[in-house]
Amino acid sequence: MAVPILEITNLTKTFPGGITAVDNVSLTIHAGDIYGFIGKNGAGKTTTLRAVAGILRFDAGSIRVDGISVADDPVACKRRIAYIPDNPDLYEFLTGMQYLNYLADVFEVPKQERTARIEQYGEALDLTDRLGDLISTYSHGMKQKLAMMGGFLHAPRLFLMDEPFVGLDPEAVVRVRRIIRDFCQSGSAVFFSTHILEVAEKLCNKIAMIKDGRLMASGDTAAVRGDQSLEEFFLEVMEHA
Repeated sequence: MAVPILEITNLTKTFPGGITAVDNVSLTIHAGDIYGFIGKNGAGKTTTLRAVAGILRFDAGSIRVDGISVADDPVACKRRIAYIPDNPDLYEFLTGMQYLNYLADVFEVPKQERTARIEQYGEALDLTDRLGDLISTYSHGMKQKLAMMGGFLHAPRLFLMDEPFVGLDPEAVVRVRRIIRDFCQSGSAVFFSTHILEVAEKLCNKIAMIKDGRLMASGDTAAVRGDQSLEEFFLEVMEHA
């Protein structure tokens, strides 16, 4: 069997004061997976994503990206990852195009490839006409789309996104969903947190549900929710588990 794109094993993270944000969580994500991470605020979603991205140390367990340990070789893992937080901080004194070229330089994306990808994703996200403008003039939704464009530039194996649909208008949500599907069909994977259960149910082939740092359910979306809607299953887990 192929090496998983992401393998989280018994991940545990405790913050000062004894608060365990993530408690013995294990997840496996394979090429082609669109994996939704669902839970209330404070459940441990962002902590998990930040640990996978290599920007937050963890206390126990292991995280491997393409078979490479995040703890042992974080730089190699980061080359294979794109991460977008829920409120990305961009360099607002740059234009959109300058920002994208900066990221492409960091990841050493050849000129021909970056040009093609900027054109592809700029068109797909309806942002091409604004790439010459300063980022400081962008709306929140436009900044979200620019951050996504930046994430796709180096063709990561794993795209991590924290609440990617917040602040996007309905048309933009549809566009992003299409891009995610196409991206994963190419052999990469997406792991994202969301509060929007309808989007997760329609988009994700797999989901994980977390509560108070503990994984309550994970696996194929249809198998996890059973005969219920995802909303019904979520409410049941939150109220009774």
